[in-house]
Amino acid sequence: MGTSFRTFWRSRCGASPRVRFCTQSIPKLACFWAFLHSSPVPEISAEEITAAVRAALAEDVGRGDATSNSTIPADALASARFVAREAMVVAGLAFVECAFRELNSEISCRKLKRDGDNCDAGEVILEISGSARSILTGERVALNFLQRLSGIATATREFVKEIEGTDAEILDTRKTTPGWRRFEKYAVACGGGTNHRLGLFDLVMIKDNHLAALRSEQPSAIHAAVARAREQYPELKVEVEADELSQVEQAVDAGADMILLDNMSPAELCEAVTLVAGRAKTEASGGVTLETVAEIAASGVDFVSVGAITHSVRAVDIGLDFID
Repeated sequence: MGTSFRTFWRSRCGASPRVRFCTQSIPKLACFWAFLHSSPVPEISAEEITAAVRAALAEDVGRGDATSNSTIPADALASARFVAREAMVVAGLAFVECAFRELNSEISCRKLKRDGDNCDAGEVILEISGSARSILTGERVALNFLQRLSGIATATREFVKEIEGTDAEILDTRKTTPGWRRFEKYAVACGGGTNHRLGLFDLVMIKDNHLAALRSEQPSAIHAAVARAREQYPELKVEVEADELSQVEQAVDAGADMILLDNMSPAELCEAVTLVAGRAKTEASGGVTLETVAEIAASGVDFVSVGAITHSVRAVDIGLDFID
């Protein structure tokens, strides 16, 4: 019982993401991943899911569920439904199943939705049946995973919809919950977004503070940083943050693979895209909201990064209703 980036894509479209998603407009996780790496998209293993769920249960249950153990007979059975209280995109069902089966292997789970599905208010997402004690004990942990990850998928889908008709993709960032990064990036993919780097190890990203530390280098800090990165990590792509057009010129001249256009106006973004002229990928960042993202994407950038889809997303409203 587990899920993975690749399994998710295959369940939705019946093909490997590296084969199918690079040629279609549905979530472009594999396309961007292929731009960064020669290796397949990494999987979220059953072991990772189990470890996260066990840690959450240990934190919540501790020495035991005092309320359920003292009030509910050990042999009592029950059935319940996870019901959407608002429209959403579902993500994290494997965590829900794992939470209950860690408590009781005889719990039965029936999924009525899949990760990545749209779900209207009032629709049933998943049904469970079995030990009433186990259902009550696992309720909060299961909901925490499902509500948080579905919230990320839902927020991502909103941004993706806003830029329909452009060639841009929505990127996530490293602004994730500690320990949950791979899970939250999976949720972004469920919402139709694209994963940026997983961490500091899989992309050289030269930002303003790196350049500040190299300000005395010639012919420029950007040239020096890119050259050193190429020498030490020839297998990695190199991205450079640019706050102004002169830095964009330097980054292109230095041979950067990707240029992060930080806090530029739509007019400046258009000028930067024209300047780059396809010689590098372009990413717009800073000040991105649902109200501004369409205009930003219309500038012609390849990517728009949105930290808010993980760092400040609202958990969606899902209830666990017992069936009479």
